[in-house]
Amino acid sequence: MTAPAHQGWFDRRGWRDFIIAAPYAWLVAFFLAPFVIVVAMSLARTATQSPPFAYLPQWPYVRLDSYGRLFTDTLYIRSYLVSIRNAAIATGLCLLIGYPMALGMTRVSRSTQRLLLMLVILPFWTSFLLRVYAWIGLMGTNSWFNRAATAIYNALVPADWAITSLHMMNTNFAVVLVMVYSYLPFMILPLYANLEKLDLNLNEAALDLGSRPWQVFKDVTLPLSVPGIIAGGLLVFIPASGELIIPSLVGNAADPMIGRVISDQFSIAQDWPMASAVAVALLVLLVVQTVLYSYFDARARAGAEQAP
Repeated sequence: MTAPAHQGWFDRRGWRDFIIAAPYAWLVAFFLAPFVIVVAMSLARTATQSPPFAYLPQWPYVRLDSYGRLFTDTLYIRSYLVSIRNAAIATGLCLLIGYPMALGMTRVSRSTQRLLLMLVILPFWTSFLLRVYAWIGLMGTNSWFNRAATAIYNALVPADWAITSLHMMNTNFAVVLVMVYSYLPFMILPLYANLEKLDLNLNEAALDLGSRPWQVFKDVTLPLSVPGIIAGGLLVFIPASGELIIPSLVGNAADPMIGRVISDQFSIAQDWPMASAVAVALLVLLVVQTVLYSYFDARARAGAEQAP
């Protein structure tokens, strides 16, 4: 029996099932299977053979020593705290910088919006590693950026506190600065997508009722943009928490982030079970945030649909 003339190729059962199953197969092959292997390695003991299969535990004999060290070794505790702190600061700064930019992009003409969107996306056309190296040059003691920052600092402090140059490299300041630059587009784009859909008639109605512009922003625009803020915050905070390249190049080795600790455990210490346990704990920490966001977002949508 042939399909009706109006039925497209996607509506045919075979094609539809294949297209729907393809993303799930991809996730199973390249996320679920590697994750299961990493979890298995985290339950094994250190071996001298070639990884990763030499580290797989002999079931049902498993070891939880690696997970116990996460709560007793100060290196991992400090690394998690440093990672969360730097990621939270970078996320907050991205929000403070990106929100006005995204809001301004929604208040201009369509042609200007396309130009501004291109400028936001433009850094992605350049190698991420190359952009980090560019910041290494900018933060050097003899760079124009360092000299300008030093001049501003000396102008704001008493003469007795004046310095010749700011020490930027190999500090948490450098890590946060480069992360803000690198992840700022991930904050701007979700905010823009959310703010662009808002009905400006609500703002005009609030102004007609006597609200001042800052009250309109506080009572109308900001509450309606909360989904964009949360989405942008997750897109920045999650990759920033496990960042490796930026802390390795501009951070302080004595105060590492968790991504660098995982890399060192895999490559230098050759302690694959411990590195796997650290990676699993980090993934669980980040997945919990996403699950909570999805849960409360679903509840909010259900409440909005039931509202009269």
